[in-house]
Amino acid sequence: MFTVFGHSGSAERRELSSDHLHLALGRSCHHRSGYVDINVKMGLVFGLLWLFNIFLEGIHCQGVYAPPTVRIIHSGHACNIEEERYTERVYTIREGETLELACLVSGHPRPQIRWTKTAGSASDRFQDSSVFNETLRIIRIQRHQGGRYYCKAENGLGSPAIKSIRVDVYYLDDPIVTVHQSIGEAKEQFYYERTVFLRCMANSNPPVHYSWRRGKEFLSQGSDKGVEIYEPFFTQGETKILKLKNLRPQDYANYSCIASVRNVCGIPEKNVLFKLSNKTASPTIKLLVEEPIVVNPGQSVTLVCVTSGGEPTPTLTWVRNTDELSKKSRLNGGTLTLPAISMEEAGVYSCVASNNVGNPAKKSTAIVVRGLKKGRFWITPDPYHNDDNIQIGREVKISCQVEATPPEELLFSWLKNGRPLRSSERMVITHTDPDVQPGTTNLDIIDLKFTDFGTYTCVAALKNGGIPEVSIDVNISSTTVPPELTVPRGKSPMVVQEGDTVDLQCLVSGKPKPIILWSRADKEVPMPDGSLQTESYDGVLRIVNVSREMTGTYRCATSQYNGFNVKPREALVELTVQYPPVVEPVFTEIRQGLGRAFTLNCRVLRAHPSKVLKYEWKLGTRLLTMGQFDQRDETDYNVRALNREGYGEYTCEVTNEAGVGACRFLVTGRAYAPEFYYDTYSALWQNRPRVYGFKLQWTQQNPLSVDRIVAYRLGMKQTGQSRWWEQEIPMEGAIAKGELITHNLTELIKPEAYLVRLTPITRFGEGDSTDRIIRYSAPVNPHLREFQCSFEDEAVCMFTQDKTDDFDWTRHSAATRDTKYTPNTGPSSDRAGSKQSFYMYIETSRPRLEGEKARLLTPTFNVAPKSPYGTVTAAPTYCFGFYYHMYGKHIGALNAYLRQKGHSGSDSSLWNLVGNQGDRWKQAKVNIHPIASFQLVLEGIRGPGIEGDIAIDDVTIEEGECKDPPPNSKCLMQWNIFFYSLLILLNLVMAF
Repeated sequence: MFTVFGHSGSAERRELSSDHLHLALGRSCHHRSGYVDINVKMGLVFGLLWLFNIFLEGIHCQGVYAPPTVRIIHSGHACNIEEERYTERVYTIREGETLELACLVSGHPRPQIRWTKTAGSASDRFQDSSVFNETLRIIRIQRHQGGRYYCKAENGLGSPAIKSIRVDVYYLDDPIVTVHQSIGEAKEQFYYERTVFLRCMANSNPPVHYSWRRGKEFLSQGSDKGVEIYEPFFTQGETKILKLKNLRPQDYANYSCIASVRNVCGIPEKNVLFKLSNKTASPTIKLLVEEPIVVNPGQSVTLVCVTSGGEPTPTLTWVRNTDELSKKSRLNGGTLTLPAISMEEAGVYSCVASNNVGNPAKKSTAIVVRGLKKGRFWITPDPYHNDDNIQIGREVKISCQVEATPPEELLFSWLKNGRPLRSSERMVITHTDPDVQPGTTNLDIIDLKFTDFGTYTCVAALKNGGIPEVSIDVNISSTTVPPELTVPRGKSPMVVQEGDTVDLQCLVSGKPKPIILWSRADKEVPMPDGSLQTESYDGVLRIVNVSREMTGTYRCATSQYNGFNVKPREALVELTVQYPPVVEPVFTEIRQGLGRAFTLNCRVLRAHPSKVLKYEWKLGTRLLTMGQFDQRDETDYNVRALNREGYGEYTCEVTNEAGVGACRFLVTGRAYAPEFYYDTYSALWQNRPRVYGFKLQWTQQNPLSVDRIVAYRLGMKQTGQSRWWEQEIPMEGAIAKGELITHNLTELIKPEAYLVRLTPITRFGEGDSTDRIIRYSAPVNPHLREFQCSFEDEAVCMFTQDKTDDFDWTRHSAATRDTKYTPNTGPSSDRAGSKQSFYMYIETSRPRLEGEKARLLTPTFNVAPKSPYGTVTAAPTYCFGFYYHMYGKHIGALNAYLRQKGHSGSDSSLWNLVGNQGDRWKQAKVNIHPIASFQLVLEGIRGPGIEGDIAIDDVTIEEGECKDPPPNSKCLMQWNIFFYSLLILLNLVMAF
């Protein structure tokens, strides 16, 4: 069970009389959940301080509607987090690890979050799969997934908040050694130089560092006069070359190239071994095949490639036209088998041999697959008389063309009425024509006679057979006439409705009958199937499921070939597609309170036909009004005063000859969902040892759009459980837009989390619900009696680095400190004198610059409330202490600040010190008076040089006044006393 403070959540207004001071807990800004009477005479000071707390809370809640802010934090397997210019963070991760970035946002209403990515080098486009939640998680990240990731948060207030982080993926591939050799020109008539280069390459990020070893001996520049090592600076890029000059017997050895990224991200070094001997040679190969290879389709082809030289033994691979092999090909060493080869698999096949010595060897052979395809014919009437008809006594030419592989094997023959036809004076057969493509044969009939009418057959074949012949029949008769195209009556224009099937038709006359090509009159517009042209043998173009985009002019035309070789004929067909009205809005939800007036509007965007448009307004199935569009393209329906019967779905149906378009409006009195306020000031507090309390705060989305919200139904259950507890929280008076409502939840069991559901209720009924999870998060020290940290554990007592500073504090011990470059700076031990123990310090060596800041943040501490209602009635006092070491002639400054929740951007200065303080540890103490959850900030500022390291150790926070406060804090304490005295006086004046 759980209970709620106050009288069942009822709201009470704050009133100040001479007898009572009502303290209302609950609706922050308009507190609603009960009140506690405080005797003014007995508790005036505490009441005034409480009023000051309410005043601060009021300042806080004036900005309940707040634009979003965002920051990015990481978890998982980061190798390093660095700062770049403009406070950009660089997240380094090892390839194959899991990337996890969280986007922390604030603002009210709760901002919507979206992760996107820009393309880095060789990067994929992450925008196509944007992530719409707080956490971006990429399992087994790959190198191409590096780049800049953006977290964008927006809630409709102000500009969206955007933060970015650059992800750098580190990797190291296995290195490869390649060997090249050269023989120099004669020098001084007697000396020849034979030089060998060993080149080592490895893909990596960050840049790789190379080292060489001969046997067990590490080679370096100058260690051997016969060896020269080229640095990356000279070889462009990160390639290390080992040069062996004037090759000697001892140079024949095992060479190891070690590639390393210096253990960055824990990536171990990798090495490769190459054995150099007097037999080392680049590869040579032989192809045991004829050139070229000519085969029939369906045959199996085997290509054999063997190595004829090379040390180490070369590896053999096959490629086709520089592309990959077909999937059905089989590879066994240097033998490539192509079973049942097809014409598509013809091409140039290359065998490539490589052993990383010299250049790869390559041998190629061409495979030609025999075949015939694309047979076509055309008839050319007498070209000298400018006539498109075939006439007795005139000349006529019959042309036949096929594509043959190989073309030199192509053979043509002609038949007349099935009998062989030979070339003669009147029947001239030729097999070449300079005006057409290769593979063409012509039959010229000179002085056409009646006896020449008949069927002529062109037969194409390949030498040696094995491939089916291609034959084409052409009829020549007195009825052979050129083609003509016409559009049947009533077939243009064609008017159809969207979704129908339509046949566009062109009538074709002529003999022989040609193929018809359909296209759009606008040549750049594709046909319905996506092509630019569609063939038709009967002159009909069928379009299934026609759409409005297909409206337009279509062209039918005779093809240039497969018919008369005359100017192509063409005709045009108009297609008009009718479609129902397109209207807006398609669907809109309208929320209205009873008795209010509103107007519904339906607008026609487009329709065909656009004339004679009618409309009907309906509520459910009941007809409200109807009419016809005149000059306007929209219609309105007005409701003067909404009653209960007026709730429901309103439909505006707009009709034309093609169908109906409808605007739909759902008019409802449902209240909008409440919006939880996540930036709640001191939301969680300790109630009793085994339970805790939570201040639930929310605003109501568009509260004035519907009837007054009379109550909220609060549902609650432990996460993972099925049982719900429910209660109603009555609301008195209207809720203003942006007004913060508060409800205290108690008796929550530690450390359980709870699902809370909040539903507004009006006279209409229940509105939209909103859920949120409440989690118990124990503070570092719930009651903050004492906190002490000596930085001995790696977690550094949950201290964190500030995300907005210039560089970070470093955990260190004197045992590992290098004083070679800065001997006169920094501590020689921790505060207790141990060289093995740890402390925190700022490293001021390069690349640090003067004035740069590093900030270290303590954990967040909750101020234990003195009141049973979870409020801080008076500012408590704590003693904040730490030891510091500021030794060096370039010491900058060390500052301490108090950072409180709800006081963003206004850290309070507590303590500061500038300059060299000598080679010893000193203690600083200062009293603090937090009134909310707080952190302490320790800020180190870099001085003018590198001898300026500042260290801190043994940080403590204790309840109560400092027993021996240092002089630096006395002035601040006096100011605090003055401030609180002035506060009490001001509140006394306001109260009376």
